[in-house]
Amino acid sequence: MNDLELNKIQQHWDTLISSAISWAPRIITAIISAVMIYLIGAWLIRMIKKLVEKAFKKRNMEVSLQHFLLNIINWGLNILLFIVVVTQLGVQTSAFVAMIGAAGLAIGLALQGSLTNFAGGILILLLKPFKIGDFISMNSGASGTVQAIDIFHTRLVTPQNQLIVIPNGVVSNNSITNFTQLGTRRTSIDIGVAYDADLRQTKDLLLEVIKNNQYALSVPAPQVVVTELGESAVNISVRVSTSTENFWAMNEELIINCKEALDQAGIGIPFPQRDVHLYNNQ
Repeated sequence: MNDLELNKIQQHWDTLISSAISWAPRIITAIISAVMIYLIGAWLIRMIKKLVEKAFKKRNMEVSLQHFLLNIINWGLNILLFIVVVTQLGVQTSAFVAMIGAAGLAIGLALQGSLTNFAGGILILLLKPFKIGDFISMNSGASGTVQAIDIFHTRLVTPQNQLIVIPNGVVSNNSITNFTQLGTRRTSIDIGVAYDADLRQTKDLLLEVIKNNQYALSVPAPQVVVTELGESAVNISVRVSTSTENFWAMNEELIINCKEALDQAGIGIPFPQRDVHLYNNQ
């Protein structure tokens, strides 16, 4: 290797050293700034999460929704902090933004059904048409006690101890009857009595049965109403309110006691019957 080549190598090396020395303060400053931004940003994220969590608890927000929203906030703030840090290091962020947008579009197209359930879960948790422990019925026929409200599904337990898992998209787009939310339920027991029965006496008798029922509420007032002249009997409706937890006990006790009272008074409860007339043309 001759002196000319050695001189060229030395020149290149000197240029590299000079460039490194000139860029070193900028690089060190950028690294220190990025580290400081990261530390301050991480501290701010923790503070924001604590404040948001306190706000959620003050509003008595559903636990499932709290966890979900806190995770969304955490991910969003951390992604924002990452973009700020890499920008401070001199990296172009347009590529990151494009990648995030493309990934979001692809995920949205692939998970259309899940996103519908996700949106339904958010609506249920925010609007609260029912809560855990409520007994609900849907127009699709499903009914039961709400065991859990997840982001994508609602779980019901039927009176037969069967678990029903319903997508939240279906729940949010269906009519729901909540039997628990108002705190009381009103029973409607239909009883058919014979046509020869004294209806006023029958009504007084049934009202006395209601009065003696330990679960029946006096407000709203119980009702015994003649509703129909049926084919085989006069139909009477017994309408009584009670607390939600006592509904089934009261319903059963009323049926038993009404039957016993009618039997003791000699008021018949006829079964469906038809009169058949035979004519002899001879």
